[in-house]
Formats: sequence, C-alpha cells, structure tokens
Amino acid sequence: MSEVRIQAEPRTEFGKGGARRTRRAGKIPAVLYGHGTEPRHIALPAREFGHAIKSGANTLLTLQLDGTSELALPKAIQRHPIRGDYEHVDLLLVRSGEKVTVEVRVTLTGEADRDGLVDQQLMTLSVEAEATHIPDRFEVSIEGLAVGGHISAGEVPLPSGTTLVGDPEQVVVAVLAAPTAEQLDAELAGAEAEAGIERDEPTAPAAEAAPDTDAQPAAAPAE
Repeated sequence: MSEVRIQAEPRTEFGKGGARRTRRAGKIPAVLYGHGTEPRHIALPAREFGHAIKSGANTLLTLQLDGTSELALPKAIQRHPIRGDYEHVDLLLVRSGEKVTVEVRVTLTGEADRDGLVDQQLMTLSVEAEATHIPDRFEVSIEGLAVGGHISAGEVPLPSGTTLVGDPEQVVVAVLAAPTAEQLDAELAGAEAEAGIERDEPTAPAAEAAPDTDAQPAAAPAE
C-alpha cells in the first residue's frame, strides 16, 4: 500500500464560514479521531492530499502535526458534487500492526466466455488488514469463466494477514447468458409501457384499386 507524508496544521475556525475560509486558502477542513482521543480539527493542503489518494482511498497518511507524526487513514471524504473539490475529510488514527476494516476495490482480469455478459456485482470487498499493509486492490481472474458461472467473495485470493469481512457466499462476478433480440424487444416494450409510451402499430399499405372491366372506353374525339 502507499504511504504519504503530509504537513497538517491545527484549525481554530469552525462552522461554515471558517470552513469556507479554509478552502479558499487552498486547504481542506478535516477531523482526526481514534484511540479514545478527543477529535482534533485540522487543515490539510488540498493539492498534496489530492495527489496522495490518487492511488486509492486507503492510502496511509503520515501527518506532520504540532511537531509530531501521526498515522491516519481517510475514512470519509466529501467532495463538491459539481466541481469535485474536496470539502471535508474524516481521518482515523491508526498504529503500526493495528487491524482495521476497509473497503478494497476489485479488479477483473482475463476474458470470460464471449457468448455471455460479465456482471460484476461487487466493486469492493470489505476486509480486515493491518493498517500498514492494506492491499491496493484484489485481482479476480474471469479467464474462461463460462455462462452460468460465478465467483463468490470467499473464492477471491487474499494476501497473508488479510481476512474477509462479511458473507463469503456473496457473488462478486457472474457470467450471464446474452439476451436474445426477442427478449430485448420485450424488455423495451415493458419499459415503454411503464413510461406511458405507446408504440405506433405498423399499418399495411393501401391496396391499389383493380381496373373496372365493365367501364366503356372513352369516345374518340370527333374529327
């Protein structure tokens, strides 16, 4: 896992106004808590923090704060819904060798049966690992996985010292049969019906009138 050093500083202004001023100064309001200590309000440099978690949200941070070093993990990160700026961070104090529960992303490798559709049902796995040895990701091979096959959480290989938290029978990825054209059309029709959309029924082209065999030929013009 990645470990990054960041210079933090105590934060003395609180509330929405103080948070806005902190962000305008290029910093992120944050709270540091854990191990039974009182929560500490701090500010993190926004650019350095953004670079630090590019490799994943489970990046271990070494905070330089008040002349001391503290190990911490990001537990909750709030971002602006439009701009994407970091608005607030909750940090959990950890110690070397301490076990923590984290979410680790799942990455698929290989190619499954080409006649099927790959359905990844879990994007992360909840595991318990040492705070200083958190896996960056879990690679799950679907090479040759046939239609109808699946891989459950308990089948994902975990590194030594890491244990699964949760139901081992939960499906991580499955290969489904590809729908037929008729099934797709039926699903589309059902969705349109729920949305109140009426399909125009195709109309048959109008038949041409048959010639009238009883009709008299037109009289020739008089000379």
